[in-house]
Amino acid sequence: MLVSAAEMMQKARDGHYAVGQFNINNLEWTRAVLETAQECNSPVILGVSGGAGKYMGGFKVVSAMVKAMIETLGITVPVALHLDHGTYDQCYQCVQAGFSSIMFDGSHYPIEENLAKTTELVHVAHQLGLSIEAEVGSIGGEEDGVVGLGECADPAECKQIADLGVDILAAGIGNIHGKYPENWPGLRFDVLEQIKNAVGDMPLVLHGGTGIPEEQVKKAIDLGVCKVNVNTECQLAFAAATRAYVEAGKDLEGKGFDPRKLLADGTKAIKATVKEKMELFGSVNKA
Repeated sequence: MLVSAAEMMQKARDGHYAVGQFNINNLEWTRAVLETAQECNSPVILGVSGGAGKYMGGFKVVSAMVKAMIETLGITVPVALHLDHGTYDQCYQCVQAGFSSIMFDGSHYPIEENLAKTTELVHVAHQLGLSIEAEVGSIGGEEDGVVGLGECADPAECKQIADLGVDILAAGIGNIHGKYPENWPGLRFDVLEQIKNAVGDMPLVLHGGTGIPEEQVKKAIDLGVCKVNVNTECQLAFAAATRAYVEAGKDLEGKGFDPRKLLADGTKAIKATVKEKMELFGSVNKA
């Protein structure tokens, strides 16, 4: 059964650990993340971007697949199915599809419009028992075609959005999506502390969790980050393992071309990456 992310965020905040949001891209991905969460006895958030939802055949398909898989695999740890960087319309589509959590990314709107749309969506989500995440200050890198430069959020704007009653706040602190460039200056902990002071107990999110040095991730969790998003790192691990399988010629041996064999090493690599992250975030045995 899916749950809202609100309770897992409050427990993470009080317990000084973070819950990983692992973006899913297909059936193998979904199964790998769910099985690893169960093995690690860890709560987990399955993130679905608009692009990934479209790729998998629509949000209803994703929702049905995840719910059926939780039941069939006997998953008992808390699982939230979360729209990642959703548009206003996608938020409503995911509500209708049966997601348990949504993220409205209104960061590209003028602050007044972001506030108005977020207010409305908070009301809708909470009436239905869903959790809602909002964003202030664009997260750098590319997310479904939207390129941000890694701006830092304004603590005063963070407070305005937090005061609307969102459950989780994504605030840019110099983090970016995708691979980090060589000259990346690191997370702005001074900005994170200012945001934390402005929003109090509000659980914070670190987007673009791939490639941030471990000590910086741990420090961010100490300063109030309760959710860390991981996508690129699982993709890179999956791609490297699949490449190694093909380059070793295993797809030419017997029925090595069978997708169940072709994708098996990549799926194992996702599981290993997810386990490593859950250990880093401190969510193991927190279910």
